[in-house]
Parts: sequence; structure tokens; C-alpha cells
Amino acid sequence: MDEEKEPIMSREEPIVRPSLTTPRSAALAGIVFSLLLSLALVMIRLAVPGEPGQDGGWLADPSKRATVGIAINLVPFAGIAFLWFIGVIRDRIGQHEDRFFATVMLGSGLLFVAMLFVSGALAGGLRLEASALGGAAGGSDTWRLQARITALLLNVYAMRMAAVFMISVATISLRTRFVPKWLAFTGYASAVVLLISIGISPWVQLLFPIWILLLSVHILRRSWTASTPVATS
Repeated sequence: MDEEKEPIMSREEPIVRPSLTTPRSAALAGIVFSLLLSLALVMIRLAVPGEPGQDGGWLADPSKRATVGIAINLVPFAGIAFLWFIGVIRDRIGQHEDRFFATVMLGSGLLFVAMLFVSGALAGGLRLEASALGGAAGGSDTWRLQARITALLLNVYAMRMAAVFMISVATISLRTRFVPKWLAFTGYASAVVLLISIGISPWVQLLFPIWILLLSVHILRRSWTASTPVATS
């Protein structure tokens, strides 16, 4: 009688699935977002008058319309990089994630990206109309209304969501201590300025990407330091 053979499955080694880890290059997402958004905001501010929908020579100037077009095309890439940056923040928090502030951070971040995309799409439509009609587009009441809606969506609602994002990240960072205190308090101060002073000067918008840049540089530096092997004598 043949000896009974062991089932093949019993001799198989257990399958070990490696856990997913955030790539180190993902820490660069915040830097990419900061540079792209800052460049887009500066280009738009230099090409377009301060008053939304205001008549001006920029509508009939092909170079200024091209500048606005380049800035609008940078917006989707900035939004994609910001989504990666949110993932980096959640990875840094890890097991210490506070559900309340993490939900506020995620919700405000997604709303910011959504409003950024919508305002970019509206601005793209306005640019196409300005390209077709030239300086005559500024005389249209419909065009001026759409321009004001686009400016309000970006300058008021999106930037206030950015302020909420900064407050939530700063609070989480103080509780988990994954960034220095001075950086967290700088985020609080910048968020307050965005909440109450956004209508004073359009250049205030740059506070958000500048703070994200500082935060991203710190995260990237910490990730490189942690991965560098310590030399032993």
C-alpha cells in the first residue's frame, strides 16, 4: 500500500505581503505644488488688473492672454501635487492620527482642490472668450459677471478652505510633534491672515504655498535624515 502523501498545500510557505510605504519622492509633492501655485498666482496677478472684470488693455493684449493661459494650465498639475501632499501628511501622522482634525484636514484639502479646479476651468473659458472677442469681451456684462464669480471662488472660498487646512495641519503637528512648534504657529498666523485679510491684497494668497513649501522642506529633510545610516566606529 502506497504511503499517504502530505497535501501539497501543507508544505507551502505562508504568503507574506509587503506593506505599502510612502515613497520618499512623495515628499517632493508639496514643493512642486508650492512652486506651481505660486507661479500661477503671480502670473495671473501680473497680467490681470486687480479689480475682477475690470476693462483693460490686457484683454486685447495677446501676450497677457498667453500668460493667463500658461497660469491656468499649471493649475491641474498643482492640484494633483497637492493631493499627493495630503497623502504625505497622513503618512507622517501615522497611528497618532486624530479623527476629528484628520477629517477636517482631508475635507478642507479636497474642497480647496475642487474649487481650484473649478475656478481654473471658469478662467479658461473667460480666456477663450477674450481671445475670440479681444477687447470687446470686457464690455459684456455676462463676461464681467463670470470674471467676478471666478475671482470670488478662488480668492474667497478656495483660500478660506486653504486657511482651514493650515489650521488643522498645524493643530495635528502640535499634537503629534512631527514639525517644530515655530512652523505650526506660523501656520496659525498665516491662516488667520487668509481668513480675515484676503480682500486687502491679492498677494496674501501666496502665504499658503509658502507655508506648504516650508512644511514640505522640513518633511523631506526629516525623511532623508531618518534614512541615512549612522556610521559606527
